[in-house]
Amino acid sequence: MQITPGSSPPAKRSGRWLARAAFYTHLWLGVLFTVALLSISITGILLNHKRGLGLMPEVDHEPAGEFTTALPLATLADRARAATLPAIGASPIDRMDVRPRNGYVKVRFRDPASTEVTVEINDGSVLHVGRRGDVFLEKLHSGEAFGDRWVLLSDAAAIALTILLITGYWLWLVPKWRR
Repeated sequence: MQITPGSSPPAKRSGRWLARAAFYTHLWLGVLFTVALLSISITGILLNHKRGLGLMPEVDHEPAGEFTTALPLATLADRARAATLPAIGASPIDRMDVRPRNGYVKVRFRDPASTEVTVEINDGSVLHVGRRGDVFLEKLHSGEAFGDRWVLLSDAAAIALTILLITGYWLWLVPKWRR
């Protein structure tokens, strides 16, 4: 094969093509996913520090007994619902977070304020009733705040971030290797 002036050998062409593809992939994925990646990053940082920011209630409590003597979950859920009945009505339970080591269960309701009730697992006493300030951040972080289909945007942003990292390292390392 003869190389004419102004042309390059095939090996260098494929390297240039790959570098150019990496550059434009990196550029346009960065442009398209900047807002999503920034919001996921910022909400992730805030969620990591939710206790310090006062977004999650801290309940200091010593367990009243062993986990083996705990009341059934249905009973604990009923006690939590009774504690919130005047304020939030008959909102359904979103989740229950059982913490045997701490001796309590956190019952979160599906109401606009994301009310959470902390109930002692052995005697069923209500330890805390309040709003969870981190629920909106969690939903924003996952994309769920805009509807269930927006969760796919969070997944796409994670894939885009992976591609951005790979292409960024490619664009940074390959010229160094060539030297």
